[in-house]
Amino acid sequence: MRKFALSALALASTLGLALAGEVEFVKFDKEKKELTVKEGAKEATYAVTDDTKVKRGDRDAKLENVLKYFDEKAKAGAKFEITTKDRAVTEIKLPGKK
Repeated sequence: MRKFALSALALASTLGLALAGEVEFVKFDKEKKELTVKEGAKEATYAVTDDTKVKRGDRDAKLENVLKYFDEKAKAGAKFEITTKDRAVTEIKLPGKK
């Protein structure tokens, strides 16, 4: 019985894991705070919230600066990593500056 309970607990904890992966930038909607990215061959749109964490290289970055970058300077096809949960971005990892 104990093994079953532990197995059920392990299964339940893994169901809530976030998905992470490298994506390509497509567009950012400033008004709706929605980030559209290309994952492989298909596009997906995710909400960016005030709780979204941002890293540039190994350092923490400000969300407002990254959103400004997406809105003004980011080019289609730029690659970066995102972590998502429930159609919202929980973390953005941009490559570090050279």
